[in-house]
Amino acid sequence: MTDANTTIQNEIASQDVVVFMKGTPQMPQCGFSGQVVQILNYLGVPFKGVNVLADQGIREGIKAFSNWPTIPQIYVKGEFVGGCDITREMFQSGELQTFLAEKGVPVKTTAA
Repeated sequence: MTDANTTIQNEIASQDVVVFMKGTPQMPQCGFSGQVVQILNYLGVPFKGVNVLADQGIREGIKAFSNWPTIPQIYVKGEFVGGCDITREMFQSGELQTFLAEKGVPVKTTAA
């Protein structure tokens, strides 16, 4: 598990926004991962997708790492934000956009 934790920590540190997801940003393999990709793309947020289906150690390790049972998982500047439901709720309320901006992550402004 230590190797998985090291890999996870390195991934989280590699970019401001990292999504541990099923599939890739170009081809999500589940609806929840797809929703998160859509939200981040809509906001114009650059992010890295980590396909948990490609590595069983990462798939199980990320759940223990965050103490969160589901995939996808979103990290911003090393901080665990949540999964699909939390991300969607934050987006709909405008909280996600504010949070990202406060963390120094560029967000595309959209007409309300």
